[in-house]
Amino acid sequence: MFEAFADPRQLALWWGPNTFRNTIHTFELRPGGTWRLTMHGPDGVNYENTWEFREVVPTDKIVLHHLQTMHRFVTAMTYADAEPGKTRLTWRMTLDRSAEHERLQSFLADANEQNFDRLAAHLRQAQGGKSG
Repeated sequence: MFEAFADPRQLALWWGPNTFRNTIHTFELRPGGTWRLTMHGPDGVNYENTWEFREVVPTDKIVLHHLQTMHRFVTAMTYADAEPGKTRLTWRMTLDRSAEHERLQSFLADANEQNFDRLAAHLRQAQGGKSG
């Protein structure tokens, strides 16, 4: 599961809510590295995003800081072995209190669930359609 994020070719296939596509411009998976991408929305609007990697522990943890002026938050992803052949992903987003973040919070839960569903589908396809 870690590799699905660590490999920008895979990441571009599943990142974001349903019907979004991605173009990854820069992906420097290391502390202090930059991840710059364009999320192409189903409405034809392009959403430019810039992230900074704060912490990267291969196969265990990634901490990112989203750097947009209006949308500043930190996302921490931890990966842990679960039952045999499965990985537990813990995803925590920390948003500062502001009117914009209150607005974001209203749709982030659903958008993240779509993101997780896309990740699960990507992993199933990568495993040749096996469940798990």
